[in-house]
Amino acid sequence: MNDNMTNEDTSKENLIAKDAPDQQELTAPKPTSSASSKSNKSSEKLSLKPPKGTKDYGPGEQSLREHILNTLTQVFAGHGATPIDTPAFELRTVLTNKYGEDSKLIYDLADQGGEITSLRYDLTVPFARWCATTGTRNIKKYQIGKVWRRDQPAIKQGRLREFYQCDFDIAGVYDRMMPDAEVLAVIVECMQRLKIGKFVVKVNHRGVLLEGLFRTAGVPRELYKTISSSVDKLDKMPWESVRCEMLEKGITEEMADKLKPYLEIKGRGSDVVAKLKEDAQIMEGAKEAVEDLETVFKYAEALGVNEYLELDLSLARGLDYYTGLIYETILLDNKIGVGSLASGGRYDELVGMFLGPTRKGDIPKIPCVGFSVGVERIFSVLLDKRKKTEEPEAGTTQVYVIAVGAPLVLERLQVLKELWAADISAQCMFKEKPKLPPQFTAIEKAKIPYAVILGPDEVAAGQVKLKYMLSKQGEEVVQRSDMISTLRAKLAALEES
Repeated sequence: MNDNMTNEDTSKENLIAKDAPDQQELTAPKPTSSASSKSNKSSEKLSLKPPKGTKDYGPGEQSLREHILNTLTQVFAGHGATPIDTPAFELRTVLTNKYGEDSKLIYDLADQGGEITSLRYDLTVPFARWCATTGTRNIKKYQIGKVWRRDQPAIKQGRLREFYQCDFDIAGVYDRMMPDAEVLAVIVECMQRLKIGKFVVKVNHRGVLLEGLFRTAGVPRELYKTISSSVDKLDKMPWESVRCEMLEKGITEEMADKLKPYLEIKGRGSDVVAKLKEDAQIMEGAKEAVEDLETVFKYAEALGVNEYLELDLSLARGLDYYTGLIYETILLDNKIGVGSLASGGRYDELVGMFLGPTRKGDIPKIPCVGFSVGVERIFSVLLDKRKKTEEPEAGTTQVYVIAVGAPLVLERLQVLKELWAADISAQCMFKEKPKLPPQFTAIEKAKIPYAVILGPDEVAAGQVKLKYMLSKQGEEVVQRSDMISTLRAKLAALEES
């Protein structure tokens, strides 16, 4: 929510989201008499835990989280994307009928006699609404913000009800599959820069799934969306369970059994494309989609990311707005059970839904393609790796100013001023006469890499001592005038290593 929201209409009490029955809500107690108020205070126990599906982040965890956000921002900006932002909540009509069966997970805000609103479920639909509102038809953008879903949470696996998404999208009319190939390259670069471990980006095309597989199996067109939602569960449920669900939704056993061998096909992009091109029934309904896949894998080869891609015909993506290429990023060494780390696809008709039909009755197409990174899932993976390798928590302080042999309060403050002016993160102990052991303890606890050591002799000679604190290296004496340049060089070398 906006920090400026302080009036009664936007108070916490007026933004209570409808939630599952097991979620507890804290409400202000009704005014009572003084005596009964004292009695209530003694008997009431205020729960201080975060709401179900949310969590607090301490300094070490938040530093890791910000490292993830900063890394993603650098990758997005490196590809020429510009940032945008949209409100945390939207008119409920904007979010309706966009998410298929997952629409039940949207948090609806209580009706306070004004506009009917809901917390945003993702960043893609708000982006499409923004394009329609502003008349934007051509942009390469990124957006980072929180979204909310009434999902069944699993904190350790990074599945929460409140979480960050980082989106990268390209809107505009371009030659086929060129933006899609860059999006796949950006996903791979994000995973590499975050050092997430071994991963694979599973790719499919909605045209192949719907007009190829479903049509060939005889699935009625009116069931395409709901059967697609069932197929999307194959990574979480066994085939028999998914098959039973599809039968309950209205397809026949023959249709389901005809689908099964197709949904088991996966492998190197060019190999699977070649297999599809040999299937006359698939090509009759999905020729253009198969050609799209063939093209995007050729471009991905030129971009050097083909080794990270796998064409998987069971990939469905349950959201209603996808119209073309779809993809999900899966961790291969997935010991903590996180889901997709980054997913997305092409959605050429979503902006047009907000613009309304043309005079001919057609929905205008504004081509868009992009993906979302699940920050909390990335966080869970990297936090698990940190715990296993006993890596120190990343701190923000780069330099600690130490006094030795004398208080040197003014001298320490002057050095701090120089460091801050040079954009070097620094601090010292808030004591006039600090003892040496507590200063070293503070450095060790915060894992601060460098210390600037001041003593009476150094001050008199216009010098300082620099010491790398993460190993048993010796001290280096430098002129005070060279302190900043020397530290910058050492910090840059440390960053590169």
